Amino acid sequence: MNPHAKLITTLSLFLGTAITISSNHWVMAWTGLEINTLAIIPLISKSHHPRAIEAAIKYFLVQAAASALVLFSSMTNAWHTGQWDITQLTHPTSCLLLTTAIAMKLGLVPFHFWFPEVLQGSSLTTALLLSTVMKFPPITILFMTSHSLNPTLLTTMALASAALGGWMGLNQTQVRKILAFSSISHLGWMMIIIIYNPKLTLLTFYLYSLMTTTVFLTLNTTKTMTLSTMMISWTKAPMLNATLMLTLLSLAGLPPLTGFLPKWLTIQELTNQEMTAVATIISMLSLLGLFFYLRLAYYSTITLPPNSTNHMKQWHISKSTSTLTAIIASLSVLLLPLSPMILTTI
Repeated sequence: MNPHAKLITTLSLFLGTAITISSNHWVMAWTGLEINTLAIIPLISKSHHPRAIEAAIKYFLVQAAASALVLFSSMTNAWHTGQWDITQLTHPTSCLLLTTAIAMKLGLVPFHFWFPEVLQGSSLTTALLLSTVMKFPPITILFMTSHSLNPTLLTTMALASAALGGWMGLNQTQVRKILAFSSISHLGWMMIIIIYNPKLTLLTFYLYSLMTTTVFLTLNTTKTMTLSTMMISWTKAPMLNATLMLTLLSLAGLPPLTGFLPKWLTIQELTNQEMTAVATIISMLSLLGLFFYLRLAYYSTITLPPNSTNHMKQWHISKSTSTLTAIIASLSVLLLPLSPMILTTI
């Protein structure tokens, strides 16, 4: 990809995100979402592979439909209330339309079908952007309108996302698809708590982004795309793969790793809201995700396949691990002891 084109698309990506998260007016928020969508499409389709072109078209169609719904929702609310302020979303139909639109943008169940396919057609770095940066503006809009949303609808979508994300990830062999279903499952944990404690949703998103960034950068370093190549990637960077195993267990939410913190706080908040049954169900559903995280963690350590493989075994890669990867990998694993300090911010 041309360096100038890459610079323009990257700057547009961050500009669109900044416009959306800093705006109070619906039209400005919609403009930021549109800039974001148009900026990421060249990055998805840059390989010119048919799979990448298909992913870019699917992404564009879904995001265009979701953006139209956002605009329609805000116009309906403005028609009935005379308010264009994002925090003044009070009309019930507008709230329903907005929830649908944001669910499409994020890939929540039942609007999740595009997300694994788009991630599978993208490169690992683009998939990282789609899983983290591109989800920030829609979550910010939900954060600002959380007091107006329908609790029953969000709880149903959240439980369905946690269930389907865990269930569909079980039989996947492509690492990007596994991480896509992991993202859907984590979105369920974010959505279930956003009405009762929006700051906790943001904390969960930040920690999820941190851990997912570590996983994607590690996979990009070892050029791992499937489970069969993951089995022999330990020869390239043994220490990095050992850290990857811990990060995957952290994503699963096992103590004493970082990923346990948001799950623990979410269950505590649900219990305080007298939603013990919901807390129990979503905790049980997280066991589905735990299974495929354990499988990935098992493959990422020194585990050679019992049968012969078509992949040539690699020896250590010549370049050293980047400082950024080392720092965020450490944070992905070791933040739990700092939870008292983190709790003071929410």
